[in-house]
Amino acid sequence: MVSSEDGTKELPRVISVDDHVIEPAHLFETWLPAKYRDRGPKPFTAGIGELEYVGGKYRFTTDPAGQITDWWEYEGSIFPYKRIIAAVGFSRDEMTLDGITREQMRKGCWDPKARLADMDLNHVEASLCFPTFPRFCGQTFSEAKDKEVGLACVRAYNDWMVEEWCGDSGGRLIPLCLIPLWDVDLAVAEIERNAARGVRAVTFSEIPTYLGLPSIHSGYWDPFFAACEETGTVVNMHIGSSSQMPAASPDAPPAVQASLSFNNAMASMMDFLFSGVLVKFPRLKLAYSEGQMGWIPYALERADDVWEEHRAWGGVKDLIPEPPSTYYYRQIFCCFFRDKHGIEAIETVGVDNATFETDYPHVDSTWPHTKEVAAEHVGHLPEETAYKLLRGNAIRMLDLPFDRAGR
Repeated sequence: MVSSEDGTKELPRVISVDDHVIEPAHLFETWLPAKYRDRGPKPFTAGIGELEYVGGKYRFTTDPAGQITDWWEYEGSIFPYKRIIAAVGFSRDEMTLDGITREQMRKGCWDPKARLADMDLNHVEASLCFPTFPRFCGQTFSEAKDKEVGLACVRAYNDWMVEEWCGDSGGRLIPLCLIPLWDVDLAVAEIERNAARGVRAVTFSEIPTYLGLPSIHSGYWDPFFAACEETGTVVNMHIGSSSQMPAASPDAPPAVQASLSFNNAMASMMDFLFSGVLVKFPRLKLAYSEGQMGWIPYALERADDVWEEHRAWGGVKDLIPEPPSTYYYRQIFCCFFRDKHGIEAIETVGVDNATFETDYPHVDSTWPHTKEVAAEHVGHLPEETAYKLLRGNAIRMLDLPFDRAGR
């Protein structure tokens, strides 16, 4: 970090490893092959009726007299866009659970040129964006009855992501692609297809069994992990990519799920640390998105303690030759945006393991104050540490062609 004219430290521009994109209405009309379009996703605008978030799940209805909202329809199911997932530009009190149209959103939610402009306003050089309508790891298409069309939709989304969303950004918008979750061989083929055009990130479920898919312990996913290792593709797992958010009482307010959101990341990381996957694939890289990091020191301490003290019955004595934390520090990345407790423990979290996110355009987003938020967290740290957290670790994780300064 260099000093600015007023004597304060100038932070390097951020590389955000967890943002989101609102899909443009033309996506599937443009990118889905013509023979599938009549069976593919279709955008429409209509009033929304009931919209609730209960027990970690959304419930909604249409209502001609309700708030005008942009939707997708696919195989008889409908998906509304909600203000809390396109919240930038609204005040905190306006970030409500209401429907929203693209015209009411900040244009950077769905337009790549406008997104780059908003990144410039936010001290951000590059951004990795998760999907919205397909859901965090493509569950929408995995749940489809017509898997031929579902596969075409996955490929169409990826083509749009690479060629349109990221295509003219000069590398500042980083492609994050989907896989057909229902078929590991097709997933491998999609990894290889996208890697051949420079993609180095794929989204995956934090807990596949919650989606009715095989577990990572079963060996089913080994060809997928092997393909990711071979191509240098990072496996990115967003909180909620299991289609479930942690909940306590079924009638608890949404604030409970929001406060517990890191729990799925913690459960998933324990799954991987004790699965043998990271032993079998030592160059595989995992990234936990929006899981924060303050919980990681104790989770690693407990995992290592269980590995040692419970070795006689824990089921991993011959599977995991080194303490589980060994594989975390070697192969796993976390990310944060507001986590001062994690910063206080950054040496244990891992100076080389933590990355930064802005969560644009969700309700948690730090836009347009990311520089100030980052300064509060890392401004007091050594220059090299701050560089790694805001930028350097993301460059290394995703093999990005950016220089050190980023100013």
